[in-house]
Amino acid sequence: MESYALLIGATLSAGTVLAIAALGLLINEKAGIVNLGAEGMMLCAAIAGFATVVHTGSPWLGFAAGMAAGALLAAVFGWLVIWLNTNQYATGLALSLFGVGFSAFAGIHYVQAKLPELPKYGIPLLADVPVLGPALFRQHPVVYLTMAFTAALVWFLYRTRAGLVLRSVGESPQSAHALGYPVRRIRLAAVVAGGALCGLAGAYISTVYTPLWVEGMVAGRGWIALALTTFATWRPARVLLGAYLFGGVTMLQFHLQATGVQVASQWLSMLPYLSTIVVLALISRNPQWIRVNMPASLGKPFYPGT
Repeated sequence: MESYALLIGATLSAGTVLAIAALGLLINEKAGIVNLGAEGMMLCAAIAGFATVVHTGSPWLGFAAGMAAGALLAAVFGWLVIWLNTNQYATGLALSLFGVGFSAFAGIHYVQAKLPELPKYGIPLLADVPVLGPALFRQHPVVYLTMAFTAALVWFLYRTRAGLVLRSVGESPQSAHALGYPVRRIRLAAVVAGGALCGLAGAYISTVYTPLWVEGMVAGRGWIALALTTFATWRPARVLLGAYLFGGVTMLQFHLQATGVQVASQWLSMLPYLSTIVVLALISRNPQWIRVNMPASLGKPFYPGT
C-alpha cells in the first residue's frame, strides 16, 4: 500500500506541472490565441527560477522569477501576433525554438549547481494518516494552490462579467469590438497571464519537481500541456483531471521499474507521449464535438474595423 500511496503522491506532483501550464494555455485560447511557445517559455522560466533560488535561497522568489520570465516572453509573442498580426503558429514555434536555445545558453554555469534543501511540507494531523497522508497531504503548497486556482478559473470564466467578456473576445472579436471592448488589450492580457502560468510551471519543475538544472529538462511537457487543452475540450476542471491522468502515466513507468516489471525502459519512457497521441486521435474521431467547444476565432487574427 505504501508504494501505491507514493505513486499517487508523485502523480499529483507530476500532474501539477501539466495543469498549471495547460490552464495558462487555456486562458490564451479562450481569448482566441494559440501559443505554441509553451515549451520555450517553460524552459526559460525553469532556468530563471533555478538561478534565482541558487542566489537567494528562496523558492518563492524563484517562482516569481519564473512567472516574470514567462510573462515577458508571452508579452513579446502577444505584441507580434496581436499588434503586428504575425502568424500565431509560426511565431509560437519560433518562441519555442528560441526558449530551447536561450535556456541552454543561460544555464551553462548552473548545470552543477545545487539548491538549498527545501522544507518538508504537510498538512498538520492529516499528513500522519496512514496511506492517505503520504498520498494526498504531504504535497507542496503549489499543488493545492493549483486545485484552488482551477476552481477559481471556472468561477471566473462562467460566473463573472469579465469572464464573459474574455470568452466573447475568443468567440466573436468583431462583436466584442462593436460593443466597445478593447479586443487587442484583452487578448494581450490573456496572453501575458497564460505566459506567467507557463512560467510558474517551468519554475516548479526546476525548483521542486526535479530540483536541478539540465538542458531540455521540460522534456516535451509544454507540448503535452498544449494537447491537454484540446483533450479537455477547453474546460478547466477537465484540464486538471487530464493533467493528473497524464501525470499518472508519467509516474507509472517509474513504479513499474521499481516493482521489477520486465519491460524495456525505452517503452516505459514512451508512455506519456504515446498516451497523448492516442487520446488526441480518439478525440479527433468526432470533429463536431471539438467544433462545438472550441472558441470560434481560435488562431485567427483580429483586424479592427473589419
